[in-house]
Amino acid sequence: MASRHHRLAPAIRAVRPYLPPLNFITLHYAYFITVCLIASVIFWGSSSPKYSITYTDSLFLVISAMTEAGLNTVNLSQMTTWQQTLLWLLIILGSSIWVSIWTVLARKHAFEKRFRDIVQRSRLRSSRSFNKQSRTLTTDLPLARKLTQTFGKTKPPVAADGGNELDARRITVQNPNTGSSTVLPISGPFAPQKMGEPVPKPEESPTADVAPGSPAERLGSARDHIVFAEDAQATTSGFSQGGGLSRRRASVPDISSLEGGNLAPAPSHRQYLTPKKVGRNAQFHDLSSEEREHLGGTEYRALKVLSIVVPLYFVAWQVLGCVALGAWIANNQPQPALNNGINPWWNGIFNGVSAFNNSGMSVLDLNVIPYGSSYFVLVCMGAMILAGNTAYPVFLRLWLWSVLKLLEWLTYEESFRDLKLTLEYILKYPRRVYTNLFPSRATWWLVFMLFVLNGTDWVAFEILNLGNPALESTPVGSRIIDGLFQALAVRSGGFYVVSIPTLYIGLQVLYVLMMYISVYPVVITMRHSNVYEERSLGIYADDMDSSSIDSTSSSLRGEGIAPASVFGRALRKVLGDGWDGVGAASQQPNDRAPETRTSFISHQVRGQLSHDLWLLVIAVWAISTIETRHFLEDPATYSVFNIIFEVVSAYGCVGISVGVPFDAFSFAGGWYPGSKLVLCLVMLRGRHRGLPVALDRAVRLPGDELGRTEEEDHRIRRSMSMRRPSTEYRDAEGNV
Repeated sequence: MASRHHRLAPAIRAVRPYLPPLNFITLHYAYFITVCLIASVIFWGSSSPKYSITYTDSLFLVISAMTEAGLNTVNLSQMTTWQQTLLWLLIILGSSIWVSIWTVLARKHAFEKRFRDIVQRSRLRSSRSFNKQSRTLTTDLPLARKLTQTFGKTKPPVAADGGNELDARRITVQNPNTGSSTVLPISGPFAPQKMGEPVPKPEESPTADVAPGSPAERLGSARDHIVFAEDAQATTSGFSQGGGLSRRRASVPDISSLEGGNLAPAPSHRQYLTPKKVGRNAQFHDLSSEEREHLGGTEYRALKVLSIVVPLYFVAWQVLGCVALGAWIANNQPQPALNNGINPWWNGIFNGVSAFNNSGMSVLDLNVIPYGSSYFVLVCMGAMILAGNTAYPVFLRLWLWSVLKLLEWLTYEESFRDLKLTLEYILKYPRRVYTNLFPSRATWWLVFMLFVLNGTDWVAFEILNLGNPALESTPVGSRIIDGLFQALAVRSGGFYVVSIPTLYIGLQVLYVLMMYISVYPVVITMRHSNVYEERSLGIYADDMDSSSIDSTSSSLRGEGIAPASVFGRALRKVLGDGWDGVGAASQQPNDRAPETRTSFISHQVRGQLSHDLWLLVIAVWAISTIETRHFLEDPATYSVFNIIFEVVSAYGCVGISVGVPFDAFSFAGGWYPGSKLVLCLVMLRGRHRGLPVALDRAVRLPGDELGRTEEEDHRIRRSMSMRRPSTEYRDAEGNV
């Protein structure tokens, strides 16, 4: 068996570099694929009559719900209530906010586990040190010989108060010849420096930093190490002489405060995060070990706040929106739901969840067309579409900012001090703790883009449909509201308030473009405000040896040994762009021109195009080839443009469709099974194009290596700045 394993080792080493690394992107893929496969079997077996919905359609519907694409190959009104409920649950489970909640909770748990490990090691070290010192007092021969010379025959030292516990301040040694006793003072964190002085409290005791970068070593050695008074001078001198040792307070949280769910108050980040220590995109540098520990505590508190605020935001919007929609539909316009055999309340609840999570699925065959003149339904669903996707970073930041301002206005300065400082830290350095929360300037840019893109769609709907007979009968007021709702839905919502094939072709082409770029504003803002190790992205490839870049990237990503061949490197790069996220490749052009905001955005757009277009072209070609027979029978319905419209809608996870003339489901419902499977892959790939880079700090678990690599990045960047200062990127505040 061992020899067989030995023979397989070279093959394993050769294949390992081509396997996906274990990071946020691959875990995200694994989560979606696993849940979709399990749910598709359950959905398929829940059909009535049994297996009346084919497995291909079941898989398609499950993936469409999970990825928020919203396309349907079977009318939802024909499904059982359980199947509708399953799709409703999948829409929630596939939400980007839902995934981000678990990311925050995982990072918060990692912090807590790290703190528990530190305290546990400290307790274990304390116990071992105590036992060792106890044994030394009774069995140390040199000590016994020294005491014998002084007092004669000795007895084991006992506590000063006669008890069995070792006194933390003094040891009494009894002389049986004279009956006298001598008290030997003990030095250490619990002992006074001079006889007669009060014993300091444990939290005021100095700590010996015996292993820089290891909080457990500091805490354990400082709290537990006990020596005799005759060694105190040598020990004290050791603090100032050898090994770079220092005397300072330990910032590791106490176990009692951790078990209670709270950390002891920590110094404000204002004390050590001065402008000189904050670089580009909130990358901190030149911090001491103690400052790094304080920073870790601050980020842990930020995650604790977000672990409450984000779920509350996620639940509150959906509960309030679903109740409002369900109540209004049930009391004002229940007939469309009743015509489809749907409970009006269930119609409102399903549409509310679908709107907030930007799915676009509806239990009604006509989607939202029956509510084209219902202002309340369109305004409520439009607000939920914004709150759950395109404007989510804006609304969340506004919520946090409002809470901070209310606390500052309504409470005393010292009241809720920790919460105020934590909120201030989140708002100032949001991308260190959360993926979809951006700095103030980036958030305002996102607001501007929301008005520009949605305004463009709204105006185009009104102008490009002038003279359209399908809309002539619609009142002006309803037509304006319909245009606004359709503008909000076409970028991500997926609902349609008018039949898409009835719109003029110019507007349909515009919708294709808007569906494709729907993710661009948020994703570009996310990558522009990223916090990750730049050297692992090859940014310094022009200035460092290429082999060192490859080895650094491999070690940081956990990808094993880099391939030696040119072909291997090329293939690994192609695969790595998908497994590490868009933008994980080199971020800096090969030329040495300074990178401005405009050049950064153009570079990101080019990177996104190269990431997307090849897949879209292959998907359109494959589906067109499979649907050749349908095209020959009905070239108008199965035109290449309609196929492109459906593919882009699936890839953008939008969900609007040109449909088919003979039924109410999406255009994909009239395709062959092979085409539906191709579109399933497109939906899965499209759902992952808006994710942060796998190296982004907001999706990585905390660890000492993050701080070390951040310091190393700064040193490399500073070295490059000294060599060619004119080519370094600087943000609006002038930080490198």
